[in-house]
Amino acid sequence: MRKINVLTFVSMDGVMQGPGGPEEDTRGGFRHGGWTVGYFDEFVGKEMAKEMGQRFDLLLGRRTYDIFASHWPKVTEPGADLGINQARKYVATNRPLATNWNNTAVRLEGDIAEAIRKLKAEPGPDLQVHGSGTLIQALLQHDLCDELWLKIFPVTIGTGQKLFADGTRHAGFTLTESSASPSGVIIAKYKRAGDVKAGSFMAAT
Repeated sequence: MRKINVLTFVSMDGVMQGPGGPEEDTRGGFRHGGWTVGYFDEFVGKEMAKEMGQRFDLLLGRRTYDIFASHWPKVTEPGADLGINQARKYVATNRPLATNWNNTAVRLEGDIAEAIRKLKAEPGPDLQVHGSGTLIQALLQHDLCDELWLKIFPVTIGTGQKLFADGTRHAGFTLTESSASPSGVIIAKYKRAGDVKAGSFMAAT
């Protein structure tokens, strides 16, 4: 059974929308895009390179897939061809996928939760989820997320799409790794550990 690891930039108040730039994601009138700028230092970059330097497949929502497909094929920096460009892409969408991106792509249709359960059961490397806020909500609601690899930036946004939105499953996680960058970004990895019921932690067996 392969794991699903969610890699997410998130503000201290839980917002994950538009971290990279002002025009990245303006849904709902969001005007605070680019909030990672000034905090994404060498330390954070090395951590991202380590996480994306291993073999993995990608599981993406349609919006993130389109953003990635317009950018990553043009990237020539060392390691790009070994990581995200060579990963097999699985996309949750009902619309056709038309692109020349390497190893593109498998479209997940119909009951997305069931399609992802089958995907997890197939042989292959672990799956990484980048961006894809709507898809992440489905993963959390259906208990399909194995690990959260969070980069928590020292900013508050106030509005925007939250990582943990209404409908998120009541669940327990174990902190497996943590560090902090000189700019104040907390890097924390959480592993799915069990259910939380009536105020007590029920460890998974």
